Amino acid sequence: VATGRKMKQLLAIIAKSVPFKPNFSNIATMLAASRNNIADYCLYIEEAGMIAQLRDDTGGIRGLGKVDKIYLDNTNLIYGLVESAANIGNIRETFFLNQLRVKYDVIASTIGDFQVGDRIFEIGGKTKTQKQLQNTNKGYLVKDDIESGFLNTIPLWQLGMTY
Repeated sequence: VATGRKMKQLLAIIAKSVPFKPNFSNIATMLAASRNNIADYCLYIEEAGMIAQLRDDTGGIRGLGKVDKIYLDNTNLIYGLVESAANIGNIRETFFLNQLRVKYDVIASTIGDFQVGDRIFEIGGKTKTQKQLQNTNKGYLVKDDIESGFLNTIPLWQLGMTY
């Protein structure tokens, strides 16, 4: 029962957070749990389909257990857990990941928010600029609150049509 409560608290922490690189020591302190258990909790919750752990492209032994960001599986979970305290950036990135990971291998990017194959994606609102993507020729800006795209700008809502 105590483990179940800790996992529910962990879900609430993830839901309230801006997408972040998890610090298992800090999370363990917030949950009053062992740091060693946090990675296990995340794995159990991921296997249950409640979260997605975004990893980078580090391969081999170095990449094992290395989590770049943690997201709830879908935006409905965010609204169900934190309602009006939801972070809009977290909602946008969660939607992007939820829609693309079904068909593609999505990994963390050092340039933008996500990388799919050789393409880099930066997620933002309608005022988001190309600044982060200026050093890549395969960069795409995915914007919320726009009706249509142009060149390398894609409306976020269109990703809902990917499958």
